[in-house]
Amino acid sequence: MMDQSNFSVSPLDFNLSDEEYDDDDYEDTPLAKSLNIMSLIVYSLAFVLGVVGNGIVIWVTGFKMKRTVNTVWFLNLAVADFLFTAFLPLSVAYTAMGFHWPFGQFMCKFNSTLSFLNMFASVYILVVISVDRCVSVVRPIWAQNHRNVRRASAVSFGVWLFALLLSSPYFVFKDTAPDHDSPDKINCFNNFAFSDDYEKPEVVALRTLRHRAMIITRFLIGFVLPFVIIISCYAVIIHRLRRNRSMSGRTGRPFKIIAAVITAFFLCWAPYHILVLIEMVHHMREKFNPSLQYVATVGIPIATSLAFLNSCLNPLLYVFMGQDFKDKVRRSILKVLETAFTEEISRTNTCTNSMPTIRTKENGSKSFSDAEV
Repeated sequence: MMDQSNFSVSPLDFNLSDEEYDDDDYEDTPLAKSLNIMSLIVYSLAFVLGVVGNGIVIWVTGFKMKRTVNTVWFLNLAVADFLFTAFLPLSVAYTAMGFHWPFGQFMCKFNSTLSFLNMFASVYILVVISVDRCVSVVRPIWAQNHRNVRRASAVSFGVWLFALLLSSPYFVFKDTAPDHDSPDKINCFNNFAFSDDYEKPEVVALRTLRHRAMIITRFLIGFVLPFVIIISCYAVIIHRLRRNRSMSGRTGRPFKIIAAVITAFFLCWAPYHILVLIEMVHHMREKFNPSLQYVATVGIPIATSLAFLNSCLNPLLYVFMGQDFKDKVRRSILKVLETAFTEEISRTNTCTNSMPTIRTKENGSKSFSDAEV
């Protein structure tokens, strides 16, 4: 029997865990049904927009454009989102079937792991983009000599390995088992103790400890650390641009696109991380607070749906921020995305040495200025 005594889980964990909702009848309430319908709509929308939008981005950056450092970054970001959204129908089916998982244990592990692989890969690709922009502004000559497609591809590969390492515990702990109320229903849940014993205090304590450790680690490594690095990079960039007025005019569209992608990621994921933390802290307290429990129970499914939507937002941002609206409606999708991703490499020394601007072309293609963000 699954333990009903601890905290609920996010739909990122498919609404089922060895720490389940406190109320066994919750799934039959109008609130739960409404949240499930909302989740189905959002998941379906994210699937359609994410697969189509990210598929187009992959096609353009991978096959139609000259390979540059920027296209490598955005190609990897699109691949992460595409993989995640491509498997969303499994989550749709699971929710629609009343949280019955008919796809087997491996797919239970794989689907959950893919969700967090997407999160970790996306956020650390954004970290790499921010560091790349910072280095290009602060050390333009060094960036001109060392910044190339081969190194960008190697860094991207390293990000994927790191993200896979961080998401691997979700593959290890995921499990399937018959529901204790409906033996015909198979649950996909977190088995943090690798045990079906839900009675012994030491086993329950081990589950709770590992669950909390994963939540805290995910919050610190998957949100706080990347956020601090990104904010620091852009603080340095803004400081340098204020000192060097000649570089300010080159920021323009590339800065807005990257800033919008980063802002969208953190706005979409921040509510999820915060609400999961609130719920964990609430259940660590001795006194039960029904208001906090209600906020978590209602807020976490909504926050998770918002996080899912992030995977289909980036292609829309590339299009609608790539150029003026009137130009967008006149041009093809290919041309719009090429404009959004074009990277012009121009190296500009700082005002202190007053050296003339050096312009080069990477792989013979037009590209964003390295002084641009």
